[in-house]
Amino acid sequence: MLKPSEASERTLEMCRLAPVIPVLVVEDVAVAVPLAEALVAGGLPVLEVTLRTPAALDVIAAMAGVAGGIVGAGTVLSETDVVAATAAGARFAVSPGATDDLCAACETHELPLLPGAATATEVMRLIERGYTTGKFFPAETAGGAKALKAIGAPLPQVTFCPTGGVSMGNAGDYLSLPNVACVGGSWVAPGDKVAAGDWAGIEALAREAAALPR
Repeated sequence: MLKPSEASERTLEMCRLAPVIPVLVVEDVAVAVPLAEALVAGGLPVLEVTLRTPAALDVIAAMAGVAGGIVGAGTVLSETDVVAATAAGARFAVSPGATDDLCAACETHELPLLPGAATATEVMRLIERGYTTGKFFPAETAGGAKALKAIGAPLPQVTFCPTGGVSMGNAGDYLSLPNVACVGGSWVAPGDKVAAGDWAGIEALAREAAALPR
């Protein structure tokens, strides 16, 4: 059984490895390894593969073998997802929100969870359960950096990875906050570059993101 406090320690360590966690929606397992290699080479070792495509679990399995990479599953919604992601080699899970059942499943199967929250009440519920690292989602729609700064005033014990509408242009607004360890974003692996196999271009985007100050 993985305690929420231990899960938060592990996810916080991962969040601190780089300023950006790429959020990846991958349709074709054939691109999994070169995509992961490009991102890791560019300085972004922690990768979130969302469970939004039929290929997602195979992509996680393939990326799990890339040297230097730490691959997790995103859009984890149920115990079924937790079991499948763990079997595929995911080392952490990310969810858009947090339910008692999902938290319990991750704790039981010892898969560190980065649980989503968008309001002070949701953050307080995470604190009650023992989580101190979370995902602020959907970041821009929920009020952006100003909202997260406001939440951090009364609830400074929780550190976040804001995701949802985060880009190279506004990532710095979040990374400047004391309650932000990193941000999550898809801009480092745009669909057109993935489709074209432009791994050098993706590596360049990753290097740019890895150089963001925080």
